[in-house]
Amino acid sequence: MSASASTPETKSPTSSRIPRVPFWAQIVAGLVLGVLLGWLARSQDVSWLKETLGQVGDIFVQLLKLAVAPLVFFAILVSITNLRKVNNAARLAAQTLVWFMITSLIAVAIGLAIGLLTNPGAGTGLTPQDGKLPKREGTWIDFLTGIIPSDVITPFTELNVLQIVFMAAVAGIAALKLGDRAKPILALSESVLELLQKALWWVIRLAPIGTVGLIGFAIADYGWELIGKYATFTADVYIGCALVLFGVYPLLLATVAKVNPLQFFKGAWPAIQLAFVSRSSVGTMPVTQKVTERLGVPKEYASFAVPFGATTKMDGCAAIYPALAAIFIAQIFDVQLGIQDYLLIAFVSVVGSAATAGLTGATVMLTLTLSTLGLPLEGVGLLMAIDPILDMMRTATNVAGQALVPVVVAAREKILDHDAYNSASSSPVDGDIAPEPEPKVAIPATA
Repeated sequence: MSASASTPETKSPTSSRIPRVPFWAQIVAGLVLGVLLGWLARSQDVSWLKETLGQVGDIFVQLLKLAVAPLVFFAILVSITNLRKVNNAARLAAQTLVWFMITSLIAVAIGLAIGLLTNPGAGTGLTPQDGKLPKREGTWIDFLTGIIPSDVITPFTELNVLQIVFMAAVAGIAALKLGDRAKPILALSESVLELLQKALWWVIRLAPIGTVGLIGFAIADYGWELIGKYATFTADVYIGCALVLFGVYPLLLATVAKVNPLQFFKGAWPAIQLAFVSRSSVGTMPVTQKVTERLGVPKEYASFAVPFGATTKMDGCAAIYPALAAIFIAQIFDVQLGIQDYLLIAFVSVVGSAATAGLTGATVMLTLTLSTLGLPLEGVGLLMAIDPILDMMRTATNVAGQALVPVVVAAREKILDHDAYNSASSSPVDGDIAPEPEPKVAIPATA
């Protein structure tokens, strides 16, 4: 009789555990549960449930915002200094900016075309009296003068991302000029950035719970009736974003980057779905950078392009949305827009997109667009109620574009790892946010 025949079967202690639910499935479950609880709170007038959902969603968003200021500063600083490790760094940076502008122009053109075809402001029953002035406004003077902070503390306390980006860029360029003398500061900055990203991963793991609160409160507070009143405008935003996300981006991948578009979505989907839920490009930035690297973009270049994109690349919030919103508000206030106005909308979308700064909502960008066109800022108040519903799709489009451009540029510059691209996992977030794997239990060898 062989020794192996008498050896009892040894089972791993993990074999009887319940399989871990994939992160994407947790998100979907959160969406479904949020809709059900929101409908219940509204239909049965359960005030405590509505308040609870609102508090859960607010806590999740607040946790994301808590890391925004230091994350943006150190991400931009480190990303600029990382360019020293990349050949043709200036060329890569220029190419990235050019493709940001090209995709923004395409997105705003699609937004304008949809708005002109559908007349989203017609038949809504809304009047100018329904609007109100926004709390925050954006003008070109504010935008240009607001880039430079008056001190180094206020931008962090008031979460002025544009000023934080400015200070980080200055610090990064100065560190490059200092050379070896800046190594201690760079080492500290990289460690702090890793610490912030690790803490943010813990927040991201709460996304399914945050989804329940955010979606549930939106349904409980606004209801389907409000969505119905804005049906055409809501549909326009979602259709416009979908055309860019699933039409323009795949076309660029297939023709410019010459890679499989389906593989891009397979690899980038974790960042896109998290952006849809969190409504924050900056909050999603660690996931976006991870999936971009796994799609074959060199880490040194991705660590520059993704943080840069998370604060300036907004095809949803800064291109499609303001174009449609301008047409919508002009129709409500009975203002005729001409060809020069549409050209101004395109200009603002390309040049002023940094005003959105990767935070939830696009109010500043919209007021910047309206003030440039001379449209009443009270029109912003007409869209505030429906904004959370719109912002989910806008942010998903933003983040997809932030991952797309580095892939396109890397492919054009022949630094894309095609093997990594073609083998990118469909659910990389699962592996990144999961607990560390337990060591395998050794099974005694048979004699």
